[in-house]
Amino acid sequence: MAMTGRESAGLLLFRRRNGEVEVLLGHPGGPYWTTREEGAWSIPKGGILTGEETLDGAIREFTEETGFTPEGPFMPLGSIVQRSGKTVHAWAFEGDCDPASLVSIMTTTEWPPRSRRRIEIPEFDRVAFFSIADARRMINVAQAELLDRLLARIT
Repeated sequence: MAMTGRESAGLLLFRRRNGEVEVLLGHPGGPYWTTREEGAWSIPKGGILTGEETLDGAIREFTEETGFTPEGPFMPLGSIVQRSGKTVHAWAFEGDCDPASLVSIMTTTEWPPRSRRRIEIPEFDRVAFFSIADARRMINVAQAELLDRLLARIT
């Protein structure tokens, strides 16, 4: 099925540990991201298939990118626009998982850039739970707003 284009949908998994909220973020796979940490991490998200409900796309993408099955209820966090111009629709849900059990789908990318050579990489090479303070440093800058919206909904 075709993707709709400039929109994506994702889920922000959160848990409470010792009175603190932690969120699960993923680090993109591939050589471009190997040395990048701060600002590189993201909520599990991806393109919406033509005719697919946005939340259904978010659930599918979360499962494909992490190997974990999300369970609602899902709290809408609204949409943000990333620097690339892509709109990301997001929901949060409370749960837990073992980041070491990550199973991410593979994708292809051109590497090195403009080489016409395609390599296969995982969507995420790792996932981890972060405190909100640490997540603010690590997450894609446009997605930081989702952390604020999450806190507004649950505190």
